[in-house]
Amino acid sequence: MSSNIDFLIDNFQVYNKDCALIWKGEFITYEHLLRRVEAWNDRLKELEAGSIVGLEGDFSPESIALLLSLIGKKAIVVPLDINNADRNKEKYQIAQLDLLIRITDDNDISFHKVAKDLSPNELYDVIRKSGSPGLVLFTSGSSGKPKAALHNFSKLLDKFRTRRKALKTINFLLFDHWGGLNTLFHILSNGGTVVILENRNPDYVCSLIEKYQVELLPTSPTFLNMLLFSRAYERYSLDSLKLITYGAEPMPESLLKSLNQIFPAIEFQQTYGLIELGVMRSKSEVKDSLWVKIGGEGFEVRVVDNMLQIKSDSAMLGYLNAPSPFTADGWFQTGDAVEVKGDYFRILGRKSELINVGGEKVFPQEIENTILEIPGVEDVLVYGESHPMTGSIVCAKIKYSGVEDKKKLINVIKTHCRSKLESFKIPIKIQVVDDSFESARFKKTRING
Repeated sequence: MSSNIDFLIDNFQVYNKDCALIWKGEFITYEHLLRRVEAWNDRLKELEAGSIVGLEGDFSPESIALLLSLIGKKAIVVPLDINNADRNKEKYQIAQLDLLIRITDDNDISFHKVAKDLSPNELYDVIRKSGSPGLVLFTSGSSGKPKAALHNFSKLLDKFRTRRKALKTINFLLFDHWGGLNTLFHILSNGGTVVILENRNPDYVCSLIEKYQVELLPTSPTFLNMLLFSRAYERYSLDSLKLITYGAEPMPESLLKSLNQIFPAIEFQQTYGLIELGVMRSKSEVKDSLWVKIGGEGFEVRVVDNMLQIKSDSAMLGYLNAPSPFTADGWFQTGDAVEVKGDYFRILGRKSELINVGGEKVFPQEIENTILEIPGVEDVLVYGESHPMTGSIVCAKIKYSGVEDKKKLINVIKTHCRSKLESFKIPIKIQVVDDSFESARFKKTRING
């Protein structure tokens, strides 16, 4: 086994009979997981170092063992969510896969050769010459073709050599993003237990928290909003929960305050990370505040023209299919506008989300937070539309569960916004919708750790 994960394998041998994973009601020990890694090492003995291997699946004992084996063999691993199999076909080509391994929910495993139609990417040579495993992670592609970020996997794994406390954790975040993998490696490197989800329905998640006495839930504001409106937390005991971390999208201030009122005994912690950089250590100013300190060992942070820039030892080598986002002196340009208060930052939103109204800068999150203060408003999406006079106007879609008719509600929203916001930030066009909608802003490269 390569030294890249020797420390993990050594830990598995120490933890041995302890429970590593809970999957479909089955308790998987570290000893069992280690045996499966060894079995995959034997099965993949002909795989050459530097091979580009797509791993299409979801979290399971078998997919985790296979992932560890591929890392040890110094493969370049491309994790892909099997629930998006049709959309993954474009990613096969961007990543230039040599081999695709697909693992279904029933552990049906198949191997597929992938025909390439692109010239070899020079960035892969950098990984191969380093003698390290690689990792390719994709952005969501919500604003066009997904970008493929190539990492030296060893640099991402180095931080897990430092022993930390591991809580019993639900691995809520996804298989094909660093947020989900970061949680997995943190728990397994410290002898904790990962509870693997089969779906992300609030009732189901709450039932697992109660059943397995889960202590940590890393999740997103969207799920926490669903949790409150479903009132699933009233149907199950969540007394075991010590910590909820949130990231991946903006947290409405009103939602955070509601969560703290309903769960006063639970600590809430904002996290910050990017597919291109990994997950940084973070500390909220106070539990109900959106001000957060980010960085820590291996990360430097600076603000240039109100935009956050980060330098990291674990930063990606670059995109396989897009220009470099690094400055000439090696800082990653996050695209996040921030306010600064001493060592703390308040993230306003992505530069790409900014709405230019007659030369004035409008960040959707501020308006969304204001509208979400109105009772009965479940969700809101603020966006810009072109306008011949001002360049853009502010528009909003509202999901509402109250009793006001739509016309009265629109008047309530505009009146409330006028009392809190400058005139150019008031939505001109407001649409009340009955069906759920998913904000395009939630499909970002920010990740949760």
